[in-house]
Amino acid sequence: MSVSARVDRFAALVAGQPDNELFRFSLAQALAEAGRLPDAVEHYTFCARKKADWMMPRILLGKLLLAQGRKAEARAWLEEALQLAVDQQHEEPEAEVRGLLRDLDAT
Repeated sequence: MSVSARVDRFAALVAGQPDNELFRFSLAQALAEAGRLPDAVEHYTFCARKKADWMMPRILLGKLLLAQGRKAEARAWLEEALQLAVDQQHEEPEAEVRGLLRDLDAT
C-alpha cells in the first residue's frame, strides 16, 4: 500500500474515531513517512498526552521536533521518553534517547 493510501486510510479511521490513539499513532507514522511532519506532530502529541506511560510517541515526537529545529520542545518530550524507558526497563530505547539528548546537548 502506498504512503498516500495509508494516510488516507488512517485519516478516515481517525475521522470516525478521533479519540482512538492507535489510529492516531498509525496516522502519525504515515504522515511522517509522507513528509508531513507538522501534521504528524499533532497526532503523536495527542497519543503522548492520552497515555502517560506510552514511550514510543514521545520518542518519535522528539525526533520530528528535532527535524523541524524545535529543540526545546524536542528535549522535553525526549526527557519524558527517557524516564519511561528507564522505568519500564527498555534498554534499547533508553540508549537511543540518551544518544539523541547527547547530540542535542552538543549543538
